[in-house]
Amino acid sequence: MEEDQEAVNLAADWADISQGLRKDLGHQAHSQWIKPIQPGNYCKETGTLDLYLPTEFSANWVADRFADRLSLAWKIARPDVRHVRILVHPGRRQLPELRLGSGGRPNSAPANDSAQGSADSIAAVLQGEAFAALGQGPVGIDASQTFTSFVTGQSNVLACNAAQRMSATETPQFSPLYLKGATGQGKTHLLHAIGHAYLANHPHARIFYCSAERFMVEFVQALRQNQMIEFKSRLRGFDLLLVDDIQFIIGKASAQEELLYTIDALLQEGKRLVFAADRAPQALDGVEPRLLSRLSMGLVADIQPADIELRRSILENRLGRFASVDVPADVIEFLARTINRNVRELVGGLNKLIAYAQLTGQAVSLQLAEEQLTDILSANRRRITIDEIQRTVCQFYRIDRTEMSSKRRARAVVRPRQVAMYLAKVLTPRSYPEIGRKFGGRDHSTVIHAVRLIEELRTRDADMDGDVRSLLRQLES
Repeated sequence: MEEDQEAVNLAADWADISQGLRKDLGHQAHSQWIKPIQPGNYCKETGTLDLYLPTEFSANWVADRFADRLSLAWKIARPDVRHVRILVHPGRRQLPELRLGSGGRPNSAPANDSAQGSADSIAAVLQGEAFAALGQGPVGIDASQTFTSFVTGQSNVLACNAAQRMSATETPQFSPLYLKGATGQGKTHLLHAIGHAYLANHPHARIFYCSAERFMVEFVQALRQNQMIEFKSRLRGFDLLLVDDIQFIIGKASAQEELLYTIDALLQEGKRLVFAADRAPQALDGVEPRLLSRLSMGLVADIQPADIELRRSILENRLGRFASVDVPADVIEFLARTINRNVRELVGGLNKLIAYAQLTGQAVSLQLAEEQLTDILSANRRRITIDEIQRTVCQFYRIDRTEMSSKRRARAVVRPRQVAMYLAKVLTPRSYPEIGRKFGGRDHSTVIHAVRLIEELRTRDADMDGDVRSLLRQLES
């Protein structure tokens, strides 16, 4: 219980810190580097806090450029934090590695192979037949991610249709195809599906699938080993190039230039290219204009967050794989309505629920879903900060933001301030003393009085109740 409360407090502190950094760094830098950070383990004995990022590349980038700023922000928010470590999330997705199998054909290496094995596989790709043989089979392509298993709805039908055109026998009217969508909305699934379908239509095609991070790793390895001529010739010999997470190809001018020349060479020969990213080409930070121009010259297909109808269809489609498990309709409806951040979490929640039911012999029910999916359900509830509450209340009552912490006691100022304190207690996990500090260092008893007063006024003053309801709708929307 104490650990859960600590996690809640860390998340609340991080929401405030992140909000402040967004103002300092700007939207683009914050969205790309700060927003993906997740607070991890905190050791009270040593005062060490771990911050997690999804990839090694992003962790190194943030550590190099923002470590001091993050450390200072945490020490201000929580004086007991003495050390901040920036690490790769232990559950991050592993990059596929390539190994030479019998006959010189590449095989996917296990994700838990040693670091030396990873280095050897990259070297093999750069030095010999492995890179040349990549096009002989769907290396790195997930066999389960096909167009057949991709559920379409209004939010993703354009991207799916465009992806199918890229894999058809007829030459597409656009290239490259750029798939844009938030994390977990199906971009990677479509990349794999394109690879499968293209190979079915072109059995002898040469296909290369990788992430932008892996492209940069292999480029640097080739540069260090004086293998650039081989790297260029082999990379430009593919019929279909699929590059995921292109937003991470930043900061390395030479790697960007090589990708630019590769795009030009492949397009000139009528080859097909597909890129995927979590933002539009114009929103990519740290990418040179010529490369941005190439990325956006074809078709940019947006994948919007799945609406409730699509989420429901995805769950029902997924249930087909668990024929022996009975999942009531009210559970499907509950999951579709509450897990709304991305499809990956939605499917993961269903898988976790069914696995737990099978392992324990319990029937799937609404109560079981609420008990076993608390982490996913909590993550899908939007976290509201006190700063956001103060800003919204000030706009609603048309007063200056400084009045939230001022000493003025005029009724036109005091009542909105009390409403903001009440909302802070209702909508955030902050304690009375923490809320008081956000309102000009006021004592916790002042906050308690404000909360009780607004609760009472709501029962006998229709106007006050209407104001609070309106503010709640704005903040929770």
